Amino acid sequence: MAQKPKLVNFALQGGGAHGAFTWGVLDRVLEDGRLKIAGISGTSAGAMNAVALADGFTRDGVDGARAALENFWQAMSDGAKNSPLKRTPYDVLTGNWGLENNPMYHAMDALSRLASPYQLNPMNMNPLRDLVEESIDFEMVRKCTAFKLYISATNVETGKVKVFPREALTVDMVMASACLPNLYQAVEIDGVPYWDGGYMGNPSLFPFHGQTGTDDIVVVQVNPIERKGAPKMPQDIQNRMNEISFNGSLLKELRSIDFVDRLIRQGKLSADNYRQVRVHVVENQLELKPLGASSKMNVEWAFLTKLRDIGRETATRWLDENLADIGNRSTVDLRAMFEGIGGQHQG
Repeated sequence: MAQKPKLVNFALQGGGAHGAFTWGVLDRVLEDGRLKIAGISGTSAGAMNAVALADGFTRDGVDGARAALENFWQAMSDGAKNSPLKRTPYDVLTGNWGLENNPMYHAMDALSRLASPYQLNPMNMNPLRDLVEESIDFEMVRKCTAFKLYISATNVETGKVKVFPREALTVDMVMASACLPNLYQAVEIDGVPYWDGGYMGNPSLFPFHGQTGTDDIVVVQVNPIERKGAPKMPQDIQNRMNEISFNGSLLKELRSIDFVDRLIRQGKLSADNYRQVRVHVVENQLELKPLGASSKMNVEWAFLTKLRDIGRETATRWLDENLADIGNRSTVDLRAMFEGIGGQHQG
């Protein structure tokens, strides 16, 4: 007799093209069938994965979701075929997926520090928005009742996180979630300007609490929490600053979860009034860490499918090792994560 799928929430980080790793994880989980998605919280590239999945799932269930994810990333790659941001022939020859040897990459990076998007792009043209709007049917997304869906952005005026629910979701809300302020003008929704959700919720976990029928949260981690040594090159310094900033809100929420969990275990809080949240992390920093900041802008199909395959392989191992613990206990040591020694499996 087939076992009933276990309910889980998925929390999807942003990370540019590295979001294709998350595509692979979701593709494998959907194909495997032993987990059932109860809720998804996504930011930036994680938000785009989330709405693509919701669009496809509404059309044709699991098969539709898998097809929609692939179609979205294919559209991303096709849309950048004429972009000057490509690997050099030397990089192709040596297997380097980064763009750091492309002079245009450095020129655009330098220009973004000297002038704002309001000066460089006063007409506010955004090909990415057009691509997302063409690839995703937001009416289908809003109709998706199979799971809860939350998209995070950062309110520029208050500095607080804004979580947009599935019922009212629009392309502007997804673009707000992915709005890096040095590249794009702030996205205004109902007169309020928003920037990338990564600053205050990468991704947000609190919307899940008591809303989805499960207390298991699977974080698909793209951005490394720990890197050894101090970066020396300007782009590496900026990248590390962004990683620290974009991981900060997630670590704060995980710390709160750990704190409440310990108080419940010690009998200082009632389990009747407070929920013990079980946290799981799917990550492959061994493969993702060496890729570098510039590769987040590389949307070559060969690179995206490589990341997808890494995500699928990682998800396969993770499912085999951790499925039995879903619904029973966390599979990461949150305190070890805070102390910078990695989130090891709780044995």
